[in-house]
Formats: sequence, structure tokens, C-alpha cells
Amino acid sequence: MSVPTTISGLAWTGQSRVVIERVSPELDGGKFPIKAIPGDVIAIEADIFADGHDYLTAILLYKHADDATWTESGMALLGNDRWGVSFIAEKQGRYTYTFEAWIDHLASWQHEVHLKVADGQRITSELLAGANYVDGMVIRAGGKIVAGTKAKGKKKEGLVEEPADVKVLREMAALFRDENRYDEAVSVAESDQFTFYAARYPERQHPTRYQHELGVEVDRARAGFSTWYCLFPRSASREEAGGASAKHGTFKDVETLLPRISGMGFDVLYLPPIHPIGTAHRKGKNNSVICQPGEPGVPYGIGSSEGGHDAIHPELGTVDDFKHLIAIAANYGMEVAMDLAIQCSPDHPWAKEHPEWFKKRPDGTIQYAENPPKKYQDIYPVYFETEDWQNLWEELKRVLLVWASWGVRIVRVDNPHTKPFSFWEWVIAEVKKEFPDMLFLAEAFTKPKVMQELAKGGFAHSYTYYTWRNTKNELEEYMNELTKGEMRYYFRPNFWPTTHDINPYSLQGGHEPQFLIRYFMAATLSSNYGIYGPSFELMEHIPFPNKEEYLNSEKYEIRHWDWDKTNKLTYLITLVNRIRHENAALQTTNNLTFCAVNDDAIMAYLKTSGSNRLLIVVNTDAYSRRAGVVQVPIWQLGIGHEQPYTVHDLLTGAYYTWQGEQNYVELDPYVLPMHLFRIEM
Repeated sequence: MSVPTTISGLAWTGQSRVVIERVSPELDGGKFPIKAIPGDVIAIEADIFADGHDYLTAILLYKHADDATWTESGMALLGNDRWGVSFIAEKQGRYTYTFEAWIDHLASWQHEVHLKVADGQRITSELLAGANYVDGMVIRAGGKIVAGTKAKGKKKEGLVEEPADVKVLREMAALFRDENRYDEAVSVAESDQFTFYAARYPERQHPTRYQHELGVEVDRARAGFSTWYCLFPRSASREEAGGASAKHGTFKDVETLLPRISGMGFDVLYLPPIHPIGTAHRKGKNNSVICQPGEPGVPYGIGSSEGGHDAIHPELGTVDDFKHLIAIAANYGMEVAMDLAIQCSPDHPWAKEHPEWFKKRPDGTIQYAENPPKKYQDIYPVYFETEDWQNLWEELKRVLLVWASWGVRIVRVDNPHTKPFSFWEWVIAEVKKEFPDMLFLAEAFTKPKVMQELAKGGFAHSYTYYTWRNTKNELEEYMNELTKGEMRYYFRPNFWPTTHDINPYSLQGGHEPQFLIRYFMAATLSSNYGIYGPSFELMEHIPFPNKEEYLNSEKYEIRHWDWDKTNKLTYLITLVNRIRHENAALQTTNNLTFCAVNDDAIMAYLKTSGSNRLLIVVNTDAYSRRAGVVQVPIWQLGIGHEQPYTVHDLLTGAYYTWQGEQNYVELDPYVLPMHLFRIEM
């Protein structure tokens, strides 16, 4: 039987004794990178151990894609063979990291010396072994060992002087070999001086290198902190409604709204599809299969004789008009996000030029989209199992690159969970090769593992179940899942109280406090959130009977909004967005700690970033005044039990002096169902 040279497919030598396992974070054996933004601290842990009782040294190796060499950082033993280390993701792009560990013979030797000296043993032989170790340090320090010599090296005429450390180490080796200076040698062997040089010039024999090189995808800052506003540009006109003959909004109309939207604190303007809309099987008001003359159709029925996904609906304007909108939005600190819906009207050019990209019924007709019992007769889904899948993928990539050439750097993807994971991994990576600033939001309200796989595969943001988490217990459980488990490494939640597709049952009563609560929690629990524009601001709530959808939905008709109207909710939105921009603690999601409250409706959570410390208290009962005692984790804040501290409500401007952990709160939903306290000393 031959001696193995590989184990589990890895190159292996019997001289390597260290085991590295249970690395965290590590996604699916290193298949996917974790996510970060510039400046994030990447904290990493691993189980690292070996046979016997020798000491170990473990290091992290990491580098950016632009770096030619690895940076090394020593790991610290946390206890029970668990080691930890961290590094800062300083810039955008892909970082790679892995580990090496080896038996630390120098530290093991010094530890052995400590034990034997403490036991009163004479360690002459051990000192000779130590001298040999120091000889190795001399070489690693830049010196040379002359065979058979015990004394110090001599400077020779014309030779470059050796480094200063070499002289010290030569003297140390000579001391360890000098039996007449035994006590001095023992003292040096046990000294911090030996420990210092052993760490500076370590003996790295037979290291074990971790089997995976793991990734960190560092997106730009807006991936970590953003505030979205959705509007249909065709409803942007300020003219009064006139039914089917109402004036169609344009990109120029949207530009006139930018000061208002930016003034409310939004930095991403998300537009549903802006492409030509087909006429075949066009849907009418409230999803009627009968379309009346003049009705505009559904923007998701993409494509007509005027073009497809790389064309602009002519009533909105031209490509140049859209580019101008992007430029003007940038002047207001905003980006324009487009909506990628991979589906076609029967009139789309692809349906004629590439019928093989669509699934056909037995009678030869193309299968329209269905989500039983819903039917979408105006839409053909793209068939990703087509034999011509490679050309299909390339065409979709081309569309995204066209959008990028217009200036788009954020894409919201409609129903990505109905397309292959492999496609998303490929196309996102391909687009980011040319446009590394590109961010993708996955609009996937589906099974948890599917949503998670999409996030791992490259989506910078993900829609969530927040829309349907209403009670204190539901919210705390869900937030802990997002921020305390493995999902915190790769799943960036983007919270939406409503969308243009979803009118949740919790808001169908039109109860103002409920709108305030749902908005406020979205904006303070998650660093990324969005609202369905004027509909949410104006608390539109009338449902289509027995559905979580809107009656008279904007998807099927042009709506005209009162863009000048303000109310309590618009005031709160503007105020909270300003607070979000002024307080770093609200600009990240995972810095969340729930606080105990002796009331089943009052939820309290702490968010901190350095010296910025916020305590947020919300009454989730939109119909009743609730009171309770919040247990503030003052130990986490460095506040003593007898030390008074100030909480400043950034919503009302009020100041309160608190002391200790237990503090009383009372919230009336008809006045203001929340506090946003900044803890000040």
C-alpha cells in the first residue's frame, strides 16, 4: 500500500499537523463571497488545532484583486481552539482571503523552558536546541551561519554590514551555547526579548494552508445605505386627471418632481419599465382583459414595433431625455434605477426574431405567463431552457450594458426567482466587469432558500418578508434571522411597507398610525428601504376585493397625484430621512440589539456606530396607547448603574434624563407611536 499524497483531493504531506475547519464566514464551501462596503471590518473565525500539546501560529492571508501579493495578519486564540482575526475592506472590488497555520516550535520551546525551570530542572540540552532555533532566526533576519562556528560573526572588509537584529541574535545563540553563562541564558530564554524575536522571525515549517480561498465582494457605499422612491413616470404630470384621455407624463415631468423627492431625503428614484408597451392582448383598467381605446396598457407588457428592452416608450421621451433625467437627478444627489423584467409582449421584436426563446404549446402558439390563478395574457415569459440559451443570455447581457451606457447603475429585477440562478451569477458578474458600480435588487417574494440563493449569487439588495411581519414577536424573530445568523454576511434586506404590486392587508384600513408605524420601522430597522411613492405618502389603501392589490392600480392606468399635498406621514418621512443621513447608526442594518420591554406590543431596539448611539421605541399596536418599562443595556453603552444619562428624542426635540437599566415609556398611536432617542451624556 502506497503512502497517500492527497486527502480529500488536496495536496498533502504527513509533516503538516494542523487542522483548519469551521471557518466563519464561509458560504457554501467558498462558492460565494460575503458582502461588504468600503470601510467595513471583516471579522473572521476558524477552528485551528493540532495533535499533541505544541503551540500554534495562525495567520490570515488576504488581498484585493488589484494586489500582486498577500497581506498577512496574525490570528488570536479566542479559546477552545477557536481563532479570530479581522481586516478592513478598504476599497471597492473583490477581496480574497484564506489561512495558514503551523506548529510554532519557538513558542513551544519557550513554554517547555518555562515549565522545566519552574520545576527546578537544569535545561542545558534545551538551551542548545534553542541556539539552533536562534540560528534559524539569524538567517531569516538576513544573516548567515558559518558551519562549525559558535562565536559571533565578524565583519569582513568590503562586505555590507548585517542588520542590527542579526548581531543581537548571534549573541543570543552564543549565550545559549555558553555553559559558563547558564543563569543568564535561562533568563534570556524566558524573556520577552526572545518572544519578540521569535514573533518577528518565525519558523514556518510544514504549514497547513486552508483548502479554500474565500471571497468578499465590496460594493460601493450605496449598497449599504440607500433610500428608494418608486414612481411611474407616465403618472408624473401635474395636470388634473381626465380618465383614459389623461395626459401621459414624461421624463421632463419627472424632472420637475426631483426637488420635492430629493427634499424628502430619497437618493434612489426607481422607475418601473419605461419601454414601449405592446398592444396585443393589452390589459385595461384593474387588469381587465378588455382594453378600452386610449388605455395605456401595463408597462410590464414590454415591446412593440417601436422596440423592446433597449428602447424608450415614445410618450415618455427619447433616450436623450432619459439621459438628461439621470444627469439632473445626479445634481440632486439621486440615482435613477431601472426595472429589468425579462418578459415580452407578443409584439416584442424578440417574439418575431427569436421565437425559439419562448415556450410553445402543442398547437404551436406561444405560452403566455401564468401564476395560477392569475393569467397574464399580455406577457410571454422567456424560456430559459431553450436550445439557444447562450444567445439569449448574451442578448440580456447586451441590454444591461446598453442601460449602463445610458448612465444607469442600479437595476431592480422583477421576479428573478423564475429565472436560473446560474444565469444571474453569470450576467451580474459579466456586467460588473465593465461597470463595477452596478447594483442589483432582487424583487423575489418567494421561498426563503430561493431568496437566499439569489442574494449569494450577486444581488446587492433583496426584497424581504417585512411587508408581512407585523407583531413584535414576528419582527424580532425575523430581524434576528437577518442580522444574527449566516444571512448577515450576504443578504442585504431592502424593506418596503408596500409596493406597486402589494397592498398588504395590514394597511387596507387606511389607518394613519399604522402607516406611520410601518414606515418608521422600515426606515430604522433596515439601512436600505423604499416606498411606493405618492401612493404610500397619500396613504392610498382601497384594495381590489379580497386581494392584497390596489383597486385602480397604477399598473393598469395613468394616475394623477396631488404632488403638493403634505400630511403627517410626509412630514415624518422627511424628518426620518434627515435623521438617517445625520446618524451613522441608522446607516447599517446588522448593528441591532433588541431590548426587553414588559409589554407585548412595544418594541425597543438599540443601534450604535461608534459614539452614535440610538434607542428606538415603537408601539406596534396602532389602535391603543401602550406603556411599559424598557431595559436599556447600559453595560453595552459604558454607562454605570448610578450614572444619569440623557435621551434626546430626535423626532420631537424633547430631552429626558434616565438612570439605570429600567426606564418607563408611554406611546399613544394617535399622537406619535414612536421615539427615536439619541443617547447623550
